[in-house]
Amino acid sequence: MDSHSLFAFTLVAAIAIASPGPATLMAINNSLAHGQRSAIWSSLGNGSGLFCLSAAAMLGLGALLASSEMLFNAVKILGAGYLFYLGVRQLLKKSPMLAPGAVDGVARPTPLKLYKSAFFTAVTNPKATMFFTALFPQFIDQGAALLPQFLILTGIFVSLSLVSLSLYAALAARAKGVLTRPALSRWVSRVVGTTFIGFGAAILAMRRQGA
Repeated sequence: MDSHSLFAFTLVAAIAIASPGPATLMAINNSLAHGQRSAIWSSLGNGSGLFCLSAAAMLGLGALLASSEMLFNAVKILGAGYLFYLGVRQLLKKSPMLAPGAVDGVARPTPLKLYKSAFFTAVTNPKATMFFTALFPQFIDQGAALLPQFLILTGIFVSLSLVSLSLYAALAARAKGVLTRPALSRWVSRVVGTTFIGFGAAILAMRRQGA
């Protein structure tokens, strides 16, 4: 794998990662509701999920999803259902997300819970699996050892994702001071909840390639 291929992969991955998705929204939401440090755990969960999806794509799961409508629909429904759940839960929250003292409240989720939620969101996104399946073959040198190339490409992608989510979380933390008014906080909660549901609907509307 030459430097030109690595640069091209990094550029394509950066463009794909910069586009906001469920992981971005989760990082922003956690940063606003529980403090910037909480977004670290969800970002790590997302990164772990991406690593698993990358490995699955390399092992042929992406091709299986593309060929099996039943499996594709099962993963799609599972992922969309979880995003719907996150959205509805956000919409039904009684307390303002950014109310004073919210960060220190007893409802603060544990790091493990933040990690697991982001991990599950990542691994149940069939779009990401299909993306890895379509992307990797374009940059893999078939004449070289597969494992080192997999680790390099996946490491680049996950690292870029962690940087992107950290930046979004930092920006959200900086904007928090403007969003502490209860009325505005409730509006932000509604926007976050509705956006989660929108992402779920987008996944539910996905069609298998070639279907």
